[in-house]
Amino acid sequence: MMEGNMFGSTMWAGHWLWMLVIAIVAVIPAWRICQRTGFSGWMGILILIPMVNLVFLYFIAFADWPADKAGARNE
Repeated sequence: MMEGNMFGSTMWAGHWLWMLVIAIVAVIPAWRICQRTGFSGWMGILILIPMVNLVFLYFIAFADWPADKAGARNE
């Protein structure tokens, strides 16, 4: 049925570029959120892993943020 398709069963090169763009759009805000809450920015990469990203969001939402603790000491 797809014999005449010029892409065949291989991945189109633009597919990988599109995936990279989506990954960047998702990781940059997650990275900034992690930094602002006092966690390592590298935790933002967890947003790319299915199911782990949901656990990550709940963790960020309900964890005690190190930035809050640091702010309380400075007051």
